[in-house]
Amino acid sequence: MSAPPVRLGLRANAAQFALLVLVNAFVGAMVGMERSVLPALAEAEFHLAARAAILSFILVFGLTKALTNYLAGRWSDRFGRKRVLVAGWLFAAPVPFLLMWAPSWGWVLAANLLLGLSQGLTWSTTVIMKIDLAGPKDRGLAMGLNEFAGYFAVALSALATGLIAAEHGLRPWPFALGLGYVAIGGLLSVFAVKDTLQHVHLEAARHGGARPPAPSPREVFTRTSFGDPDLSSVCQAGLVNNLNDGMAWGIFPLLFAAAGMSLGQIGALAAIYPAVWGLSQLLTGALSDRLGRKGLIVAGLWTQAAGIVVTALGASFGQFATGAALLGLGTAMVYPTLLAAIGDRAQPSWRASAVGVYRLWRDLGYAVGALLAGIVADAFGLAAASLTVAALTFGSVVVVALRMRETLGRGGPEALGGGRP
Repeated sequence: MSAPPVRLGLRANAAQFALLVLVNAFVGAMVGMERSVLPALAEAEFHLAARAAILSFILVFGLTKALTNYLAGRWSDRFGRKRVLVAGWLFAAPVPFLLMWAPSWGWVLAANLLLGLSQGLTWSTTVIMKIDLAGPKDRGLAMGLNEFAGYFAVALSALATGLIAAEHGLRPWPFALGLGYVAIGGLLSVFAVKDTLQHVHLEAARHGGARPPAPSPREVFTRTSFGDPDLSSVCQAGLVNNLNDGMAWGIFPLLFAAAGMSLGQIGALAAIYPAVWGLSQLLTGALSDRLGRKGLIVAGLWTQAAGIVVTALGASFGQFATGAALLGLGTAMVYPTLLAAIGDRAQPSWRASAVGVYRLWRDLGYAVGALLAGIVADAFGLAAASLTVAALTFGSVVVVALRMRETLGRGGPEALGGGRP
């Protein structure tokens, strides 16, 4: 029996696309199990007092994930998407065991190094595969669905681990959920997911007949990071976005605890932000396909900054919840739109590599956010650390407003010269 013809579009690839959405939910849940528990664990069991030391796990995670994102893009083009996805789940397998039984903080850092490797390979690959399947028409919607699945799962996992910790203690049971995430996500990736390189070849052929020569990694990195005003603006906005997320991951649970919130309340607050983020992307991704990318990115960064300010100045559950919801809404406006903008401007022959470069810069934001927030928090307090990050977010808005052009409908960079960036 001959294989069915390769077609682009969400409807034509609905079954495989839905499967990848489900796989990415388990990828997101792996991160979510740390969101509400690990900062408290650092203080209660490992007796870490300095904020910078507590946030070291985010620093390790962010640096590892950022570098792995870059390699995932290149490896996806060279070895195929599915192989990279499966390799990511293999790195995830030891993580729950390390978190459940770590005898020292160094073991927790080792777990987050492996988690960063896993996330860089798995999440990057599901993003790339969905862009491959969707084609140019529904790229924003595809990214909205992908990021909805991942971050709504982050929220549910954060809520679940917070509730389990409140009932049964910080270890080992909250992290036992990770065993199920790895088993289901890994098995689906091995036995059900299909590679999408054929879809890339089809779209590249539609772009101009014969496939152009692949650009060098240096060419892709330089243009995406600095040369192209649209791609480089997207990269800096992505870095600031995850700087926000790194701060929220490490500082907000400590801020909530200092205000007298219980473990259950901290778990609920840790879930509100990614839940609003995840659910709203069902709308914002598709909206960017209609209204354009730039306006949503600018508005989203402003909304993020406002949410951080509200949280930093809050003192009650209601105020914290409002700030978390605003931060989630702003992130939903920015997150899938930035990925769609990369897809708009990068040619199919080097798109996976460009996504890898973008995600390298974006996830360096975790490391920058953890380091900056930890240093400022130790020197001036938790609220000051949050307000510093809010100020940087306002600055990012200016860069996007002045430098980035609208990417929707413009296709790849004008000065490509064949397939080269």
